Amino acid sequence: MQIVADLHLHSRYSRAVSPLMTISEIARWARKKGLDLVASGDWTHPLWLRELKAGLTEAGEGIFTSGDDFRGPKFILSTEIASIYSQGGKTRRIHNLVLAPSFGVVEKINLALRKRGANLMADGRPIIGLSARDLAELIFSIDKNCLIIPAHIWTPWYSLYGSKSGFDSIKECFGEFSDHIYGIETGLSSDPAMNWRVAELDGRSILSFSDAHSPAKLGREMTIFKIDTPRLEYADIRKAIREQQIKLTVEFYPEEGKYHYTGHRKCAVVQSPLQTKKLGTTCPVCGRPLTVGVMHRVEQLANRPFAINRSGRPNFVKLVPLAEILSEVLSVGVSSQKVINEYERLIKSLGSELAILLRIKPELISRVGGKKLAEAISKVRQGKIVVTPGFDGVFGIVKIWPDQGQPPRPSQESLF
Repeated sequence: MQIVADLHLHSRYSRAVSPLMTISEIARWARKKGLDLVASGDWTHPLWLRELKAGLTEAGEGIFTSGDDFRGPKFILSTEIASIYSQGGKTRRIHNLVLAPSFGVVEKINLALRKRGANLMADGRPIIGLSARDLAELIFSIDKNCLIIPAHIWTPWYSLYGSKSGFDSIKECFGEFSDHIYGIETGLSSDPAMNWRVAELDGRSILSFSDAHSPAKLGREMTIFKIDTPRLEYADIRKAIREQQIKLTVEFYPEEGKYHYTGHRKCAVVQSPLQTKKLGTTCPVCGRPLTVGVMHRVEQLANRPFAINRSGRPNFVKLVPLAEILSEVLSVGVSSQKVINEYERLIKSLGSELAILLRIKPELISRVGGKKLAEAISKVRQGKIVVTPGFDGVFGIVKIWPDQGQPPRPSQESLF
């Protein structure tokens, strides 16, 4: 069977996260998005962990449902941990996803982190002083069936390969535990093809998840796993990641990610990799360092040229969220009531957002949502859109019809 999964999200106990990120809302929006499996998020936080234990019912070893609601989605115990430490004369800031097979294992990990001085109440995404290597040692000493997945690996400030505080290799980051890193998360500013250029990622799963900070952002990236068994268990997901049993990943257009290009937001300076190679990484306006973007960082670490597809690797598809498409179709802001109402009507009439964006025929979309919406979704499916790349924390801008004015972008969009 196929499992559509989003294994990276946050609860309302994390910084800059919507108060609507509750178990029931996560489940409700996951159904709208077409997700079969979602992360619990933030199980290191004591208050959220208490809610998870009270609100989730085991529906398979290491797999849960929201109460007695067996409509789905299923939940898996996944959290993000931020390591900030010094190594090699440089401050490192590395974010890792940690998946655990049971609440018992979660409790042991949390106890071990507290003994190491971690303040788990401070944030749903705790900051610890352990190195990525030492975190791996701690996690795997408690249960070797846990998974560690480096999160959004190209983000400049907080990731494995980040230009500001990361490493040049998995081995340098995780040491002797690097062979136990079975997959990585692409992040919004990169896609699988960009990651295929790095040889050390051969043999590792290229995974894509949303890192959602609000319910509507669930599923903006997702991974579709191929599962051999009829009843899903944690071990099936671990096996799928370890053995690259992936049918497809659904991607944000990486240009839309907020660190795709190199630049300096305050001075409105933005550079492509070619320009950065020629002009350097110093802001020509203020003289301060530019934030080196994901595309340039990939060029620095790449061992091979770009390829549209690679033998043995799963396919991927790039989509634009339905709300963003509706925003342009209706010429209103993405968070406007008009977009919200039309989104809900389409979901009720046609099915999940994933089905609308990927599978439903344009003729049916046209009958229900109008010709302009059908045309817009067809253009997105064919890649016939224009994206102005994001840089230095500024999201890129998608245009389906480049000559049409850009709708206003409200401040709520800062909630990832």
